Amino acid sequence: MREVLNLIDGLRFRSKKEKHELSHLYEAKIKNMGNAGRNGGEYYTPRPLIKTIVKVVAPKIANKIYDGAVGSAGFLAESFEYLKASRELTTKDVETLQKSTFYGKEKKGLAYIIGIMNMILHGIEAPNIVHTNTLAVNLADLQEKDRYDIVLANPPFGGKERAEVQQNFPIKTGETAFLFLQHFIKILKAGGKGGVVIKNTFLSNTDNASVSLRKLLLENCNLHTVLDLPGGTFTGAGVKTVVLFFEKGTPTKKVWFYQLNLDRNLGKTNPLNEADLADFAALQKTKADSANSWSVDVADIDPATFDLSVKNPSRNDEVQHRKPQDIMAEIVRLDAESAAVLAKIKTLL
Repeated sequence: MREVLNLIDGLRFRSKKEKHELSHLYEAKIKNMGNAGRNGGEYYTPRPLIKTIVKVVAPKIANKIYDGAVGSAGFLAESFEYLKASRELTTKDVETLQKSTFYGKEKKGLAYIIGIMNMILHGIEAPNIVHTNTLAVNLADLQEKDRYDIVLANPPFGGKERAEVQQNFPIKTGETAFLFLQHFIKILKAGGKGGVVIKNTFLSNTDNASVSLRKLLLENCNLHTVLDLPGGTFTGAGVKTVVLFFEKGTPTKKVWFYQLNLDRNLGKTNPLNEADLADFAALQKTKADSANSWSVDVADIDPATFDLSVKNPSRNDEVQHRKPQDIMAEIVRLDAESAAVLAKIKTLL
């Protein structure tokens, strides 16, 4: 142990290049934890996806950026990199980025440590990340001073919260991600922007909580874009997800959908990359229709369910059911073929 400590103590990461390399090594380690099914990986969101989300939301220097499910702090770290490259930074800009731009909360101890270290390695010397349960805060107690300009997050999939935690929210549900979405909508300033990853079942579930939450989102925010991601985007998580892009303060009139259709299956050895998302990032600027994108008027959405299911008009993915008589005819044909084969076998015996 002493030899190892002496070796580590001899390492020097003084230049920006050396620190940048170390941060890449650190994130690669977090990713590998996820690929190996270890605990740290559950806090890892694919970096190509995060970079694209940040690019679409396009934060500006002086915005307060928040992630209430911070995990490994990927959204905050990539936002920092994006803002550093957005313009030539002044001394005041650097101070703003260091002290009053990035904020996060994390419930789990391991994720909290991973996130803090990731921010430090990216160059934020004193991260504003708090070790706490975000959902323990009653939404009614949030004040204007508590709000943020930007929310970027990937809340946990499939978690369940206790009844006493649910009492903090107007829409009662045990689904952790749905509680987080209510929290994000509430904590955004008027005119604030969000980019949030959530299970795709949120768009179509018929339970009261899902319907009420979709109604809340559409009436209080402009849900301008929905990115539909393929299965396998999240290594080790067998769920399909979407990304919701919205602005708080004006109701939704039209939603632009983009369905990411790739010519390969995603997985540990074939992960999502930025090139996969390039077409989405380009089309999102104009919200043009294409083979993978289309728009839906909210006036055409069923007001009883607010169903936002992803239904690409350019693709026919419906299962074509065969007629019973066709099935019976094929059975007769196969039986005849089998009988002929058996008869031939008998002649050879």
